[in-house]
Amino acid sequence: MVQAPNRFFSDRDRGRGRDEDTGGFTERVVFTRRISKVVKGGRRLRFNALVVVGDGQGQVGAGLGKALVIPDAVRKGNAVARRETVTIPLIGSTIPQKITVKKGATIVMIKPAREGTGVIAAGAMRAILELGGVKDVVGKSLGSRNPINIVYATMEALRQLKDPEVEIARRLGRPVPSKEQPAKEVPVEA
Repeated sequence: MVQAPNRFFSDRDRGRGRDEDTGGFTERVVFTRRISKVVKGGRRLRFNALVVVGDGQGQVGAGLGKALVIPDAVRKGNAVARRETVTIPLIGSTIPQKITVKKGATIVMIKPAREGTGVIAAGAMRAILELGGVKDVVGKSLGSRNPINIVYATMEALRQLKDPEVEIARRLGRPVPSKEQPAKEVPVEA
C-alpha cells in the first residue's frame, strides 16, 4: 500500500530550515529565469536568479547569480548581494531627497513621502526599498521593465543619495557627526 506523504511536518523536518548565520539580513528572490544556449548536441540550460538582501535598518544589496540549478543560483546571488551592500541615508522612515537615475534603458525616480504613506512602488524596486528599511516612499520606473535593469538602477539611485547632516558638516569644514553619539553643540561666533 502506498501512503501519501505527511504534510504536517515542519519546515525544519524537511530540511528547509537551514541553521545559517544570516547576519541580520533578510533574503528575497526577485526574479528567476531559464537561459538556454543552443549548441551542436542540443540545448544547454542554465538559470539565473536576482536576489535582494537587507537588514531593514538602511543596509541593502542586490546580486545576480547564475548556475545550472535554481538553488545554486540563489546562493550565488545571495553572496554577491551581501558583498555589494549599500547604506541608505534615512531621515525618519523616508529618504532625504528626490532622485532620478538612468541606467541602461531604465529610468528610476524615487521621491520621499510623508509618514504613513507606505512604499508605493512595484516589483523589484519595492523589494529593495522594503528590505532597506524605507517605509514611506514613492517610486516609479520608466523605460525598460526588465527587473534586472530596474534593480541596478534603483541601487545606483540609493548610492547617490546624500545624508544632509554629513554634507552640511563637510561643506562647513566641521567634523562629520557620527550616528552613535550626538553631535556636540558648537558655539556660533558672530
